[in-house]
Amino acid sequence: MTEPTDPQRFPPPAMAEQERMVEAVLFAAAEPMSLREISARLPVGCDAPEALQALRRRYDGRGVQLARVGDAWAFRTAADLSFLMQEQTVESRRLSRAATETLAIIAYHQPVTRAEIEEIRGVAVNRGTLDQLIELEWVRVGRRRQTPGRPVTFVVTETFLDHFSLESARDLPGLAELRAAGLLESRPPGADIPGLFPSAQTDEDEGITAPAEDLFEDD
Repeated sequence: MTEPTDPQRFPPPAMAEQERMVEAVLFAAAEPMSLREISARLPVGCDAPEALQALRRRYDGRGVQLARVGDAWAFRTAADLSFLMQEQTVESRRLSRAATETLAIIAYHQPVTRAEIEEIRGVAVNRGTLDQLIELEWVRVGRRRQTPGRPVTFVVTETFLDHFSLESARDLPGLAELRAAGLLESRPPGADIPGLFPSAQTDEDEGITAPAEDLFEDD
């Protein structure tokens, strides 16, 4: 039986070396890695959270930055330099109006059931709409609601957060941000989605009443 490693006998590497290790692991990863996955790659006694934060500070202001994607971490091109990769990142596939509205409802109301999506939109949700969002890996099935019938819920994925450079769903733009960006003024009167974000009454509120196509017009 192998005895556990004694951290006193074999002290962890210096923090600078731990940073290098984390940097190497994330650079080689094909997808964002969780803290648990990173910690499992490091020697016993390493402080992965501290190494990540130190590495994030080291890359601050550089062309490549260490970004948090949901509960995972990955290197990403600095947001202000994304125009340099425009030719490589432009996608020809566009979401339908129904898909963008459905995606916005899920993002702001998750976890949300199909019936709740239909109630907010005021129309039935085509099965193909949800299938498309799931195929894009922007939406996934969440836990079943503990109500009669136990309907499934839908939530956005880390792929969605990564695509829109969001650390979490809490970082979605609010009403004030969209007004500052000129998105709300660009919409004709009556174009809002009824009941999409019922709490959005003032600039200070967290909600947004702009149509989803304004929020996701690039995809």
